[in-house]
Amino acid sequence: MNRYLAEFYKNDMKSNSEDLLSAILPLLKLLSLTVIGLFLAHPKTQIIPRATFKLLSKLVFALFLPCLIFTELGESITIDSIARWWFIPVNVLISTFVGCLLGLLVVIICRPPPEYKRFTIIMTAFGNTGNLCLAIVGSVCHTSNSPFGPHCHSRGVAYVSFAQWVAVILVYTLVYHMMEPPLQFYEVLEEGTEIEEQRPVNDISRPLLIEAEWPGIEEKETEHSKTPFIARIFNSISSRSTSTFPDIDINGDTSGSSPMSIRCLAEPRVVRKIRIVAEQTPIQHILQPPTIASLLAIIVGTVPQLKSYVFGYDAPLSFITDSLQIVAGAMVPSVMLILGGMLAEGPNDSKLGLRTTIGIIVARLLVLPLLGIGIVTLASMLDLLVADDAMYRFVLLLQYTTPSAILLGAIASLRSYAVREASALLFWQHLFALFSLSVYVVVYFKLLPAM
Repeated sequence: MNRYLAEFYKNDMKSNSEDLLSAILPLLKLLSLTVIGLFLAHPKTQIIPRATFKLLSKLVFALFLPCLIFTELGESITIDSIARWWFIPVNVLISTFVGCLLGLLVVIICRPPPEYKRFTIIMTAFGNTGNLCLAIVGSVCHTSNSPFGPHCHSRGVAYVSFAQWVAVILVYTLVYHMMEPPLQFYEVLEEGTEIEEQRPVNDISRPLLIEAEWPGIEEKETEHSKTPFIARIFNSISSRSTSTFPDIDINGDTSGSSPMSIRCLAEPRVVRKIRIVAEQTPIQHILQPPTIASLLAIIVGTVPQLKSYVFGYDAPLSFITDSLQIVAGAMVPSVMLILGGMLAEGPNDSKLGLRTTIGIIVARLLVLPLLGIGIVTLASMLDLLVADDAMYRFVLLLQYTTPSAILLGAIASLRSYAVREASALLFWQHLFALFSLSVYVVVYFKLLPAM
């Protein structure tokens, strides 16, 4: 009996050590790539200049990531799989909603400066569900003893890519308007003259994080992107005075007609203002190279005739997909090198406050993953998830575990709102995430067999 217990204990300890090793090794690989990027871009070494990292980020955005999404998602997706994967985009919405509640709680407890209340909620709610998740999945599946079975990498990339379109829509609609400069803290010199920081189009001093996930952002600036546009419009609903800001010409009529006659002949004032706000929403930016690659992959993957020509060993166009797969192999190391280059720049000065910064980090990286475990476990108990698919559950859990999306730094720069605060917060979040991700990935590896 004693010998049996000793053997069982020995086998159990061996199994635990193997599970721990299989969870830690992939993260150590990613950490090594990040350290290499940090060393290459560090101001004291400056082996590779910042401009090179910006060019690399453009390659990731326009070439490496689209190739990876198209080759993996297109081969894995079918009409049947779309019906089975429905909870992946829904989980993004749930994680964002729960993150907003946590952000609101951080605002109540930590009491950030009034002009940064919306910023606090945004940075807590919206995580990096794209590049970082792809890097983790790629590293986990690169090990020989991966617990996720055959076709681990293809399934993982397909699951992550299938969720990206929801995150992109949220960023370019909800986040874009929530990152609008607060009206009460917006400075003016005199009537009609606004304070604006002029930057050269190709400013080398622009922080790397601003272009890490949205290269060429300076080309997307519009007339109202750096102004409290929505606040001005809806503020004029209750008052027609032009106390601080002149009212925006939303009626499109400069003649001497009375306001009453215009309202009678035209559409209602509130409806017209909402329409103008919708027109100012940069929904066209959704069609970026990664999103286009996702759409093409879904179209080709769900049409059997097209799929047979593009994917498969004997497909007539298999040489093209093979070439794209070779290019896609550069995505994960490039993303981690860029992350290292971003960390090498160090944090900027921030007016957010230490207490609020710590509150956001704790809420995003420690509390939200715990809530995510509960949500995914409940969904599994209700049979809402794909049965016997550990990678499916792992991707769902990762959506609660990653730090704030680097794309938020680009939006902050585009809206000229809390740019330094976003830079500093993203730096500290990603630095702390190196440790929190390690802990939670080990926890997930332990919990997945029971889910």
